Amino acid sequence: MDSESHTDVIFIGGRSGVGKSSVAAEASLMLAEDDIRHALIEGDNLDQAYPQPWREGVDLAEQNLAAMWRNYRIAGYSRLIFTNTVSVLQMPSLTDALGTDVRSFGVLLTASDDTAAGRLAKREIGTALAEHVERSRAAAARLDTDSTVYRVSTDGRSVRDIAQEVLEAAGWR
Repeated sequence: MDSESHTDVIFIGGRSGVGKSSVAAEASLMLAEDDIRHALIEGDNLDQAYPQPWREGVDLAEQNLAAMWRNYRIAGYSRLIFTNTVSVLQMPSLTDALGTDVRSFGVLLTASDDTAAGRLAKREIGTALAEHVERSRAAAARLDTDSTVYRVSTDGRSVRDIAQEVLEAAGWR
């Protein structure tokens, strides 16, 4: 078991197409290169169901995060990278789900409308591209209201450079 009793977490949020998953995966790789024990959880998968649990007042994402993190802690992990579009707006409830003595750091990745739309066009192969682009635009406006998190622009930057900045800002590197 890891000797640290506290949990350190980096919450990475941002609109669709901003690079959350890519940056988190790169940060995880960089930490592994430095032999730093950590976990990575993609929050979008914690409550994917229909009808959406959160629409029915069920905080399934938080409950699943708590259960998963409890297992990671038992296995000796004390550092977590967590991604989800709105994670930076949900930091209080997500932090509570991780237990006591949690040190959290919120990062909002940003990108221009054109950059996000271009990235979404490369990954969306179905018929809903226009819907995804519009949802991304709306999420960016909603996320822009949080002034308490560290902001990182992803326009024109390498994933490794962004991940390095995130890890340094959080004090993990």
